[in-house]
Amino acid sequence: MQTTLIESIAREVAECTACPLCESATRAVPGEGPADAAVMLIGEAPGAAEDRSGRPFVGASGRLLDALLQRAGLDRSQVFIANVVKHRPPENRDPTPAEIRMCQHFLMRQIAAIQPRVIVPLGRHAAKFWLPDIQISRQHGHVHHVDGRVVIPMLHPAAALYQPKNRPLMEADFENLGVHIRNGVRSAP
Repeated sequence: MQTTLIESIAREVAECTACPLCESATRAVPGEGPADAAVMLIGEAPGAAEDRSGRPFVGASGRLLDALLQRAGLDRSQVFIANVVKHRPPENRDPTPAEIRMCQHFLMRQIAAIQPRVIVPLGRHAAKFWLPDIQISRQHGHVHHVDGRVVIPMLHPAAALYQPKNRPLMEADFENLGVHIRNGVRSAP
């Protein structure tokens, strides 16, 4: 049932024309992973490589994300990966608040269908979806409880690609994510 619902949402995303992002995008990027994933990673928006492939985190950031997941004791096949918006913004600009509002029902339905134990927003913009006042540079890797869900915001993998000094921070955060998962992070404080 979960798989059918996730597939149905993906079809709706592929056909969505609610905001102008679909006009400039090559492909929709609904997300991918098991419908019963315990961990859900959520980025901001698809980039150029994702727009071409229709898959989330497949470029350089995706390769780094795969390595970071290994530090958490996870494989990409075990997690569901999605974005706040499902089409690439032109020139990789930030999605507007209106675009996020138009797309958020897809993400919320994916979360409701999957029921992940842990949500990991990747980067400032994704983290602000749950924690509007977050300062990601100070609160990355910290456990938060939002609406009965465990949310552990992380720096975006691109932060380590553009500023290599961030990589050790990210590696430590993902190692801690693995510890939280193995120790059974609770869904309520």
